[in-house]
Amino acid sequence: MRRKASLTLLSVGHACVDVYQGAVASLVPFLVAERAYGYAAASGVVLAAALLSSVAQPLFGALTDRRAVPWLLPAATLLAGLGIALSGSSGSYALTLACVAVSGVGVAAYHPESARVARLAGGGSHSAMAWFSLGGNVGFALAPLLVTAVVGTGGLHWTPLLALPALAGAALTSTVLRAPGPRQRPRATTAAAGADDRASFLRLTLAVVCRSVVFTGLGGFLSLYAAQRLGGGTAAGTAALFVLYLGGAAGSVLGGRLAGRWDRVTVCRWSYLLSVAAVAGVVLVPGPALYLCVALTSAGLYVPFSLQVTLAQDYLPSRIGTAGGVTLGLTVSIGGLTSPLIGALADATSLRTALTPLVLMPALSWLLFRTLPEPAAPDAPAVPSPGPTRRPEPAGPAAAHPETGAVTRSGRRPC
Repeated sequence: MRRKASLTLLSVGHACVDVYQGAVASLVPFLVAERAYGYAAASGVVLAAALLSSVAQPLFGALTDRRAVPWLLPAATLLAGLGIALSGSSGSYALTLACVAVSGVGVAAYHPESARVARLAGGGSHSAMAWFSLGGNVGFALAPLLVTAVVGTGGLHWTPLLALPALAGAALTSTVLRAPGPRQRPRATTAAAGADDRASFLRLTLAVVCRSVVFTGLGGFLSLYAAQRLGGGTAAGTAALFVLYLGGAAGSVLGGRLAGRWDRVTVCRWSYLLSVAAVAGVVLVPGPALYLCVALTSAGLYVPFSLQVTLAQDYLPSRIGTAGGVTLGLTVSIGGLTSPLIGALADATSLRTALTPLVLMPALSWLLFRTLPEPAAPDAPAVPSPGPTRRPEPAGPAAAHPETGAVTRSGRRPC
């Protein structure tokens, strides 16, 4: 029961901090409307949130590999909220960039440690990590509704009200500090957890980067694109962004369930293949069917999300903080670095033309996953993943590693 309570608190805290990742894209239409930003200037806001986060993420991941720092959870949540709360307080473009950059650092600080603690709380299971990821996706989904309710009512100078989720999240996750599990040292020996497979981890990282490019590109410009295509103004854009983020919540839970039937690599591979058609539909299909394509795109991109976290931790069992930080945070931030390119192309041509190259990104992820092995048991070499095969029933009771939280079963790999 204590583990379930900790995982629930972590999931809610994840929602509270990822509200601020979604809030950056949700603020873009209001910045364009009130401050007359062009596409390039608007994409610069997304870039500012991603840039410092991408630099800071490996540092926080390395820190969590050396020692347990659960106090980062409430502190990072407050920092993420502070940046967004101050982003509309000044009309200065430079100050706006600085505020969203501060928020990005808070997001960067949160994810490596939260991934480590979630692995401990969930005993290393795929479904536990899926529920933890679900919290972040719910936060993403609520962001456009929250920003529209606050900024749409009172304008950008009402952004200080957006600090409320951070206050709630910090209060909830502070209780995790009193639990004994999160304070355990994350370091594991390769003898106990298996040798690091850095080549596979690198290929996985590249696949997640491609996924991040398409998701961040759509997140930054989908609201503007939907408003153009459907003619419904900011309401149509907010609805499209809400569908994009809400579909991710369903995709995360579905990914955890599918991983119980087929291996993770196979599930991710098929999800990316189906995402190619869904993203093409977002760009090319006219009329209200856009919303259906957005939902399918979101689900397809999020089915692999939590599975990629556990895969990364299994590829780097001695550095689970770094592995979680890269897959949960760094790759998302790197995706934001491409936003200025999309914005500049949109200014030069059209927004539809600028979004068209995103169709290629899930195809690249699919190609990279074709070369990835499913991590094997410590006493057996990793082999390339076959087609969709039925996973055997466990032969013995589960046991959690006292430091990493990795679950081992008789004849099975650590989850």
